[in-house]
Amino acid sequence: MKLEKLLTYHAELRAPQPVGEGPFGNRMIVEVTGGWFEGPKLKGKLLSCGGDWLLAHPDGYGRIDVRGTLLTDDGAHIYMQYQGVLQLTEGVMAILGGGDTPTQYGDQNFFTAPRFETGDERYQWLNQLQCVSEGRAVPGPGVEYNVYQCVND
Repeated sequence: MKLEKLLTYHAELRAPQPVGEGPFGNRMIVEVTGGWFEGPKLKGKLLSCGGDWLLAHPDGYGRIDVRGTLLTDDGAHIYMQYQGVLQLTEGVMAILGGGDTPTQYGDQNFFTAPRFETGDERYQWLNQLQCVSEGRAVPGPGVEYNVYQCVND
């Protein structure tokens, strides 16, 4: 198996909305307000109808639970969903609080497994992919991901 670059995307976020401490950790909802994506086979914008139902745990890690909608430049809607893990470092928390110093890929554990769904015939190939991604926090607040598809070697 090898990893092949599928796309990079940038999501603009609202400040986290605290739900509070519950039985599984400290729940926060982070609304997506827009963004963009680009890869060798697709390009477009991230719509504002998504979000992250982040669960922060006392161990210093967040469990990511994200849903979003991509709109390609040629008019296809693509649903994206992923779960993952985010190390809640000082740099990540500073960005979520409005800071202006981005983290870099590899500064923290920030990994997800995106899944895509679409009914558009031009992008049906997305429905069969297994993907992984690496993320980083950027000012705004926002996040950026490099998404890779798993392919046979």
